Amino acid sequence: MQTTISNIDITIVVMYFIVVLAIGLYIARGTKTGEELFLGGRSFGWGLIGLSLFASNISSSTIIGLSGAAYTTGIVNSVYEWMSGLPLIIAALIFVPLYLKNRITTIPEYLAKRFDRRSQLIFSGITVFSTIMVDTAGSLYAGSLVLQFFFPDLLLWQTAIFLALIAGIYTAFGGLKAVVYTDAIQAVILMVGCTTLTYLVFQKLDFSWQTVLDSVPKDHFSIVRPLDDPGLPWPGLIVGVPLLGFWYWSTNQYIVQRILGAKSLNNARWGVVLAGFLKVIPLFIMVFPGAMALSLFPNLENGDAVFPMLVTNVLPVGMVGLVLAGLVSAILSSVDSALNSSSTLIVIDFIKPNRPNLTQKDIVRYGRITTLVLMVIAALWAPQIQRFSGLWDYLQQMFSIIVPPIATIFLVGVFYKRGNGTGAFWTLVIGISLGILLFILSEFDMWHIHYTMNVGILFTLSCIVFIVVSNMTEPPTEHQINGLTYRPGLITLGTEDLPFYKNYIFHILLLVILIFGVLFWLW
Repeated sequence: MQTTISNIDITIVVMYFIVVLAIGLYIARGTKTGEELFLGGRSFGWGLIGLSLFASNISSSTIIGLSGAAYTTGIVNSVYEWMSGLPLIIAALIFVPLYLKNRITTIPEYLAKRFDRRSQLIFSGITVFSTIMVDTAGSLYAGSLVLQFFFPDLLLWQTAIFLALIAGIYTAFGGLKAVVYTDAIQAVILMVGCTTLTYLVFQKLDFSWQTVLDSVPKDHFSIVRPLDDPGLPWPGLIVGVPLLGFWYWSTNQYIVQRILGAKSLNNARWGVVLAGFLKVIPLFIMVFPGAMALSLFPNLENGDAVFPMLVTNVLPVGMVGLVLAGLVSAILSSVDSALNSSSTLIVIDFIKPNRPNLTQKDIVRYGRITTLVLMVIAALWAPQIQRFSGLWDYLQQMFSIIVPPIATIFLVGVFYKRGNGTGAFWTLVIGISLGILLFILSEFDMWHIHYTMNVGILFTLSCIVFIVVSNMTEPPTEHQINGLTYRPGLITLGTEDLPFYKNYIFHILLLVILIFGVLFWLW
């Protein structure tokens, strides 16, 4: 089988690296303040926001992991993609206006205002850790696997450092604006490349869907699985997936930061809904090719090798370079977002409060240094991920530890006005401790409940802790409630004078129809 690429393909990839780096460094010339570095000067329109959300989320780990999971266990894990529209809708309806009206720079700042600084520091620390050790390292690892497939002599750690270095340089100096603009380009390249690959894979099967169905196990294209299914049992689909999605799209600095940089509330909401529509696309251009690969390569041992195998054996010269550039796009778009968001958290939540006299020049300098340090840490950790059984499982199991208590203090805290700082603090401490305990028990084969179901269990326990502790301690002040919790009129804020076709609620209705149409189709 083909394991190398032509000089033409290599040239395409090298040119892509040069263009992205040049764009990032060009934008860096105008980055002078902390707000420009971390929020792009709050100047982003809805198109940039939507494309950047899509590109930052669709990492190389998503492509490799989802394709591999579709090959080995079926398309059930695709629900993490096309059902993302539902938590994005919640974000647009409730959390986006709360965040923008309070003009926060980091999501933990919201917790400091709603609860106290303890919750801010814990959540910020958890977010930095998970973003660097899970998101960034996972993207570098998956990207390194891809490049190793084309260039077998490359070492994993060398490749991870190279990829981190490219993304780290333009992110450190160009900030969020460089991230968002390069993300927009990367999103287009990614969709074009993956769409082309999907078309050619289907062409090899004579455009026959029946041929695909005949080559896969029963229920391979069904998303509703039995209770003992190792991929995603049906209770996890109902409980775990929505909570994981809510945390990711509404509370994760790594994602929400470009929303905080919107030039207006309506642009932020339009961008979020656009991302919801774009998130349906991976089902067709990333998940389906992995499942269809069973017809072409029925005996692969490692599911994570499916996508690279398709690229090298299906695409012609020139197209390999385009798709590889798309994969590199996915790597860089995830790494740059993760590095920028993590440096923002460290500077704004930890350094600035302890050094209130920092100038804008100092903030920019600290942000750039922090970005480069985090870049090195992620690159060094990335090779260790190969010790886990599968990339997708690694990502989701790590997230399942931290999500339940975080989802509780945001989702319950925004509606339950009696919730206070002490309740939020102990919810985080106890919830995360229980998550780590269940993870350890699972690793030693002493706990056999699927991690998506663990999310539901831990969310319930976290809700109990939050409500009980809050009611046993002093209530929050009016300052901690007003403007920081749900109130009538929040959903329609800013839509009063808009025609229906510009009203984001109309767009949401269309998105809901699309999501549930796919749900019933794949039931």
